[in-house]
Amino acid sequence: MRIALAQTNTTVGDLDGNAQRIRSFARRAAESGADVVAFPELTLTGYPPRDLLEKQNFLDQTEQHLERLASDTAHLKIAIICGTVTRTGSSSGNPIYNSAAVLERGKIVFRQNKMLLPSYDVFDETRYFEPAPKQFPLTLCGAPTALTICEDAWNDKQFWERRLYSRDPVEELAQTGARALISINASPYHMGKRALRREIFTATARRFNIPIVYVNQAGGNDQLVFDGSSFAMNAQGEVIASAASFEEDLVLVDTETLTGDHHENYPDECEAAYQALVTGTRDYIHKCGFQRVIIGLSGGIDSSLTAAIAVDAVGKANVTGVGMPGPYSSEHSVLDARDLARNLGIRFEIIPIRNQYEAFLGVLNPLFDGGTSGVTEENLQSRLRGVTLMALSNKWGALVLTTGNKSELAVGYCTLYGDMCGGLAVISDVPKTLVYSLSRVANQRHNNAIPENVFIKPPSAELRPDQKDTDSLPEYDVLDQILRAYVENNDAPQQVADSLHLPVELVRDIVNKVDRNEYKRQQAAPGLKVTTKAFGIGRRFPIAQRFSE
Repeated sequence: MRIALAQTNTTVGDLDGNAQRIRSFARRAAESGADVVAFPELTLTGYPPRDLLEKQNFLDQTEQHLERLASDTAHLKIAIICGTVTRTGSSSGNPIYNSAAVLERGKIVFRQNKMLLPSYDVFDETRYFEPAPKQFPLTLCGAPTALTICEDAWNDKQFWERRLYSRDPVEELAQTGARALISINASPYHMGKRALRREIFTATARRFNIPIVYVNQAGGNDQLVFDGSSFAMNAQGEVIASAASFEEDLVLVDTETLTGDHHENYPDECEAAYQALVTGTRDYIHKCGFQRVIIGLSGGIDSSLTAAIAVDAVGKANVTGVGMPGPYSSEHSVLDARDLARNLGIRFEIIPIRNQYEAFLGVLNPLFDGGTSGVTEENLQSRLRGVTLMALSNKWGALVLTTGNKSELAVGYCTLYGDMCGGLAVISDVPKTLVYSLSRVANQRHNNAIPENVFIKPPSAELRPDQKDTDSLPEYDVLDQILRAYVENNDAPQQVADSLHLPVELVRDIVNKVDRNEYKRQQAAPGLKVTTKAFGIGRRFPIAQRFSE
């Protein structure tokens, strides 16, 4: 049979828009000669719908849209597999299943309910869904087919050293004589995830000696970015069809001839991460109803990278950079910011904050009781910049993009209600060392728009004379290794020190900074996830707690 992989970018809660997208892709698939078209997990509702699933009206409307979708596509000679929700009809347990519905000849002819419900990292499916007690083979074009939903196909006991679940839905369906596997997914991106997926499904194809069709969602929804990267494999685990990464796509594969379309993606993982940030930024802005963005341009590498991503996301006409020099801003920082804006072709405004800063000090100094100047005065400058950007945001109806990176956010090297002000923290999951690599990608796309001086000058917040980040932090190549081990791997300080050959006192100091600044991170703007563990919905630590590493 000929199967179309409909890699769509849906919006959570947009039942009308998502249904229309399914109709459009199904029509294109039918016109291309496909017998079956497969859409991603929870296509109709958008993923992840989160607590919308607790609204009875949302569930009612979802089912109504599914029935209407079946009726509207009755004239198409094609079977449609799309993700939706299904009420269990039981008075106990969670009231709904995460389902794959099959639409054919104007009717809903089959539903497969998800069995394995993830509750780790960014996933919280046991909060909403009831696990399916059993799954059934689906007959498509006369052939028995295994139909699974995302996690159901990620528990191969021959692939994982330690499995999360005792059951293996693919194994159970394969034992019924299935001649192919179709897996519909909403699998978020992080660096290395695309390669991991192919390794998993290669092992599955070889183990059960069946071809596999894997279709994944594309686009950004809140903090998650979905890369798509859908593919089909033969029984030897060789890729016979592949879709683009980070964009909508329609790919055809023939399970008899084992041939299909191949569309370009991003073989370099650094380029893929850059595009993930572009996709996540674009969709967050547009799906929240904005068109324009504002960025505070300091002349540093972080704001430069954020500006380049913004231009790729919404176009240079919709990006405004604002330079806000203070009493300790260097001349080269202002020049670098201006050069960057000119090279990117974006609007650039200068709003000095020196007068406002001195006015605030004049009012506050009598209350400071003659204390020495320090962090308070530094943070005041940052907060004046936050006020300035938010005033422009309110007046212009433009979204402020914050520019802090993951390394800074981890150790609290950022100011609440200052540089943390904004609607989206674009690079908050990008370690400082990766910022430099992604900035090189940006320069490849934008003809070296980021001035070379930005790459080579020592990082500095410029909130006091001759300030450098290394006054408060170790070199970023050291810091980022510590943070990766502690935040992403949950390694203990002594373990981190031993593995990296560092003084344990240094590691403990960084770890304590991470733990003490949880209160800041939970007040930060939502950020886009591109590593295995981001500061956001996938990392849930208490603020008021007394455990110490």
